[in-house]
Amino acid sequence: MTFAVLMFVLVGVGLTFTALAALVRIVRGPTILDRMVASDVLLTTVILALGADMVARQHTDSIPIMVAIAATATFATIVVARYVKRRNELEVSDSVGETEHV
Repeated sequence: MTFAVLMFVLVGVGLTFTALAALVRIVRGPTILDRMVASDVLLTTVILALGADMVARQHTDSIPIMVAIAATATFATIVVARYVKRRNELEVSDSVGETEHV
């Protein structure tokens, strides 16, 4: 087994472990922010796997796919952050309104 083959096996094992751990966190949660961070980790793992494939096969065909995945992950993170912010603001305003009526 050459050094390159050993490195690709180690990279594959590491990326597989990372993807499985992210999937577990996506399923178990407990909050939407935990799930969002885990989905970012999973998408980053996919990007790293595509990068490792490009190194192994010596091509650059996957770069547009990697950019699209990164842009999608960034946009999704912003959307979820705004959703959580609005939800928290509504909860705070509801709790303030309830204390005023008491």
